[in-house]
Amino acid sequence: MTLEAPVSTPSTPFDGVKLAIMQKRFDGVTRKMANTLLRTARSGVINTARDFSCALVTAGCELLTAADSYPIHVIGGADLMARAMLDIHPEVKRGDAFLHNSPYHGNSHAADHTILVPVFDDDDVHRFTVVAKAHQADCGNSLPTTYMGNARDVYEEGALIFPAVKVQSDYVDNRDIINMCLMRIRVPEQWRGDYLAMVGAARIGEREIMRMGRELGWDALTEHARQWFDVTERQMVEVISTIRSGKARGTCTHDPLPGTPAEGIRANADVTIDAAAGRIVVDLTDNIDCLPVGVNLSHACARTAALVGVLNSLPRPVTPNAGSLRRIEVRLRENCVVGIPRHPHSTSVATTNLGDRVSNAVQLAMATIDPSVGMAEGGAALPPSAGVISGRDPRNGHAFVNEVILAAGGGPGTPVQDGWLSLFCMGNAGMPFYDSIEIDEMLHPMMIETRKILTDSEGAGAFRGAPGIMTAFRPIDCDFELGFCSDGTVNPSLGTRGGGNARPAAQYLESDAGEVVPLSTSEHVHVRVDQRVVSLSNGGGGYGAPETRDPARVALDVAEGWVSPARAREVYRVALTADLAVDGAATAALRAGCEAP
Repeated sequence: MTLEAPVSTPSTPFDGVKLAIMQKRFDGVTRKMANTLLRTARSGVINTARDFSCALVTAGCELLTAADSYPIHVIGGADLMARAMLDIHPEVKRGDAFLHNSPYHGNSHAADHTILVPVFDDDDVHRFTVVAKAHQADCGNSLPTTYMGNARDVYEEGALIFPAVKVQSDYVDNRDIINMCLMRIRVPEQWRGDYLAMVGAARIGEREIMRMGRELGWDALTEHARQWFDVTERQMVEVISTIRSGKARGTCTHDPLPGTPAEGIRANADVTIDAAAGRIVVDLTDNIDCLPVGVNLSHACARTAALVGVLNSLPRPVTPNAGSLRRIEVRLRENCVVGIPRHPHSTSVATTNLGDRVSNAVQLAMATIDPSVGMAEGGAALPPSAGVISGRDPRNGHAFVNEVILAAGGGPGTPVQDGWLSLFCMGNAGMPFYDSIEIDEMLHPMMIETRKILTDSEGAGAFRGAPGIMTAFRPIDCDFELGFCSDGTVNPSLGTRGGGNARPAAQYLESDAGEVVPLSTSEHVHVRVDQRVVSLSNGGGGYGAPETRDPARVALDVAEGWVSPARAREVYRVALTADLAVDGAATAALRAGCEAP
């Protein structure tokens, strides 16, 4: 196959300084939106963990900016949602707002409620679409969790699905839609506050763009978008030209679930890099069909997961927007577990688990093609320490549902640096804020007994993966329910280019009497007041041979308690003195293949 990729050439000269300043103003719009969501939402998963994203899309449904947003939310999905809005509602008007969470119409998964607001100029011409997306504490699922890994289909999942439903006309709520949510969602007033926060953020975005249009001229904004896309496309071409050309397959495997292959769910990514043409192709078509579980990827998440793997692997960052993404082709097929699902297949867990495996497979393939790019495999998301707890708070009698984000996967090693400790998952780019122990204990009837680094859990490498984290928490004066969909217990994070794999994840319930109940990959469990949840999250894989790691870095890891002296010697081939300094002579002897005297 010949890959043709002519470089776009702007039809008119552009002013680089003006272009950069104007783009910063657009980026500032999404940051104002994000600040509104963070400070006004009621759910802890939004106002504490920051599980939300904001974006701007042109009238032609091209992503302009998603500054400070989760990639999995908007990089390859904001344009699809905007397109679905226009397909379903060809006649949009000023004052309209649309509630969208349908994974069959361009959204990520049902738990991510999105407000879409079309922005018009003074002549009522549609110019942009504002996107405000936030993960909900509850979305009406049949169980009190937003992650149902074992759901056989969307009906068993149970979420309310809104395919770009008009929720406001002339800036006034459609009370029928609001009432449906208030009757179905377990924490209605909490959801109502989150809805108002999303609408407020979207309206602020609308207001700010209208201010820019009136100040600078609407045609100037449109021309800016065109030029900005051309510039970022050229930047992507330049970066790709520095990478080796080649083809490789990366394969990562999600742990098995009921109704899936016994060895797990494989994610194959066939990556082709054509440096001369400035193009990268990711082919995900050689994968199995959709399965009767909740980890099937939505169209948006399959596409974005592949894009995330490429963007993570580049030797230097390029702004992700419609221009730069022209140079990355993602091939999907319908009815594929990592493709385009058909209704009613469940995509309840589309933003994390199997999506991460796709991103990781792309990163491994790129590392195979060129040792200066790519990444190892990142740690798995959604262990019990990032699960959804629910019940009734004995302190006030109120029902509660919320995802607590105490710990999750560790970042992978790269050709140039160690893994990021608090990555959480590949698709979220390390952006979630881990919960404050004190705030979680204040808001919920729970106690966090332990949160600490797991020594020797990292994937060893010249650049090691981040270690896993041990977390133990329990209910206080009540029982509660816990829902999660973990990964990495059977198939831990892989290393690459000679790097080691991470330690597998593990999770169990432990009673005060010492009874231990192992937990499987995906569960919804009752946690008694006399039990604690113990979660050992998965670290990241290593990049490069561990015996080539800088000994000073190994000594620092040992001093921090992340690596034991024994592992430093046996795996990294680094000898340390009693005060944990590097013993240069003994280390040289170890690395030469012989024991020091």
